[in-house]
Amino acid sequence: MPWIVLLASAVLEAVWATALGRSEGLSQPGPSVVFVVCLALSMLGLAWAAKHIPIGTAYAVWTGTGAALTVAYAMLTGDESVSALKLVFLAGIVGAVVGLKLLPAPAPAPAAAASPAAPSTTPVEPGTTGRPGNHA
Repeated sequence: MPWIVLLASAVLEAVWATALGRSEGLSQPGPSVVFVVCLALSMLGLAWAAKHIPIGTAYAVWTGTGAALTVAYAMLTGDESVSALKLVFLAGIVGAVVGLKLLPAPAPAPAAAASPAAPSTTPVEPGTTGRPGNHA
């Protein structure tokens, strides 16, 4: 389910990015409302998915998919030119996103390693480093 939410959030990213471009600096009410609503929903989806998918992977998939969809939509509507190199690079983005999905999930860290050691509360004598036998 987290991957489905993440991909839906990436689609919403493409929608808000396109709406932002059409809002003329947020001066057009219709595209501006679409921008704000889709931005909020996209961020909420990313935040939820990142609770289940490592943030580096989630963010890379979210931005990569959103960017590829934004460019693809712009090319389909004629807002952006189509070229063989653009298609190759978009395929590269999609391939990288698929690759991140296919990587195995990391093993969870042991509970003891997950929490840092408590700092020492022993006072340090002036003029020393705080380690026995070592003076500054």
